[in-house]
Amino acid sequence: MEAIQMVDLKRQYQKIKPQIDAAIAEVIDSTAFIGGPAVKAFARELEQYLDVKHVIPCANGTDALQIALMALGLQPGDEVITPSFTFIATVEVVALLQLKPVFVEVDPRTYTLDPESVRKAITPRTKAIIPVHLYGQSAPMHELLEIANEHNIPLVEDNAQAIGGYYTFPDGSRKANGTMGTVGTTSFFPSKNLGCYGDGGAMFTNDDALAERLYMVANHGQKVRYYHELVGCNSRLDSIQAAVLRVKLAELDQYCDARRAAADYYDSAFAAHPLITTPYRAPYSHHVFHQYTLQLDKVDRNEVQKRLADKGIPSMIYYPVPSHKQKMFEALGGNDYVLEITDYLNQRVLSLPIHTELTDEELNFITTSLIEIVNELAG
Repeated sequence: MEAIQMVDLKRQYQKIKPQIDAAIAEVIDSTAFIGGPAVKAFARELEQYLDVKHVIPCANGTDALQIALMALGLQPGDEVITPSFTFIATVEVVALLQLKPVFVEVDPRTYTLDPESVRKAITPRTKAIIPVHLYGQSAPMHELLEIANEHNIPLVEDNAQAIGGYYTFPDGSRKANGTMGTVGTTSFFPSKNLGCYGDGGAMFTNDDALAERLYMVANHGQKVRYYHELVGCNSRLDSIQAAVLRVKLAELDQYCDARRAAADYYDSAFAAHPLITTPYRAPYSHHVFHQYTLQLDKVDRNEVQKRLADKGIPSMIYYPVPSHKQKMFEALGGNDYVLEITDYLNQRVLSLPIHTELTDEELNFITTSLIEIVNELAG
């Protein structure tokens, strides 16, 4: 058995090597490295895949969030409601733009924004809400959209971890993650379900006027070259990454299915164990398992992680310190927050390897090893 990886990009590449190599060679032969045909074609194909009017590529997922907030015209001091239980980029851009992050709780089962916590946090200064489709699971968009519409507040979807997934509304209609709010953002970091071979990101919207502002902000604030109407930035998806993404977009549904199949194996193996809580799959969410994150009870999680590593099994804690307790937010009152669910989850979650190339042999070794370790530590 090969060494187990959290994400095995090498084996994935080997399966699509001819297509990837040809796509990269085509870009190099064309010398259209910036904003070339590959970028435009990828944007069109992703629009069709997501059934959204506009896809605006950019340099990375963090830029996508920043550009989205800039294009919405938020001003220093405006409040942005966000989970603390998320990767730091979600809230980092809020502080970077001198906005005020307002941290709220997540649902202990789904790890995504709790609508009632959002509702209680709204003030006249609230100018945006950022739900995160964490670990591949949709946030409760029906309730969040109702709240946002009631208060006329833009909703910015952080979809860095759940592209390929979708949300089912109470009436049975479905929409792709990232396409339901005012604007959606994503990352194409290599480990993502749809990842390139470097950095990349994109924004999605059905609003024509907002799409134009997003394009402008990402391109030095210009619509016509050298005529700069807005304060913008320089954030571009390069053509080689777009070429890679075009190949992998055609595989995305298969990739998500492979991740769900691995998650099914884990779920079945751990179902009867009293100290292991498997990921909850909300009925409205087509979970695409960017991470497989379980909860451990009554055992030392760090010791579990160490013993897994001793057996050659990697694991990760996403995220060991919640955003509101990060030093960078001390000056913004981060320590004033009491988020019991967030703190509870931060002490219990552990993510196991999940990717498109996991074999039954590897999954069997991971599951039997974890059960053995937990049983030993529980006595």
